[in-house]
Amino acid sequence: MTEWQQTLRDPNVTFPGESSEYRCARNELLKAEDELRRLNEEVAARRRALPAGGLVEEDYLFESADDGSMVRFSELFTPGKGALVIYHMMFPRWSKDERAGASTGKTALLPLVEQPCPSCTSVVDGLNGPAAHLADKVDLVIVAKADPARLGTYAQERGWTNLRLMSCRNNTFNRDYHGETADGEQIPVLNVFSRDEDGIRHRWASELTFVRGDNSPLDPIWPIWGVLDLTPNGRGQTAAYPSMQYE
Repeated sequence: MTEWQQTLRDPNVTFPGESSEYRCARNELLKAEDELRRLNEEVAARRRALPAGGLVEEDYLFESADDGSMVRFSELFTPGKGALVIYHMMFPRWSKDERAGASTGKTALLPLVEQPCPSCTSVVDGLNGPAAHLADKVDLVIVAKADPARLGTYAQERGWTNLRLMSCRNNTFNRDYHGETADGEQIPVLNVFSRDEDGIRHRWASELTFVRGDNSPLDPIWPIWGVLDLTPNGRGQTAAYPSMQYE
């Protein structure tokens, strides 16, 4: 334990005006939070210890949202980094998603069914800032089925200046790695790959999505839920809360 951590430790923290009832209940919750933290660390260790998954046999060809240039899957790894994190963004959105579309810019002119998913937009909004810090350790890429020009335009409209965005419209990457259903619906999934002397291997995916049937496995990279979970009202009744337009 560092000197700074030693300074933080105080088992008798209280706040102004709190009742004994509050303190008793808070201390019980604190035990549960501590246990959850321990379990999270255990699961993270087991995730890191997973044996390598399957070799990526196809060097998929992507189109850059920056300039439309062609980029091989192997080129998504930059020198000195052996881990690649990919978020599959739903652009186009789920065909039955009736939430409001973009309110301004060229994206707003697209038919609603061709516009990006509001929830995925909030995920990528939340990744844009940390991306500059993550770049020192890993490669982070956003892929979407949309035309690269549409993807690039939307990135400019949202201010996504720290992210690398790729179109997978002309390859089977989304289908192969479960970012797309058999009938072409897009799915928000995280995939992690590693590269070593044996080649590129799949390491992990947010497969809990397919067990639970919801987007909660994305919570670690979706900051709005972390904030809402701390509040008395929580998340509300639906995980489809994020919107393109707020009153």
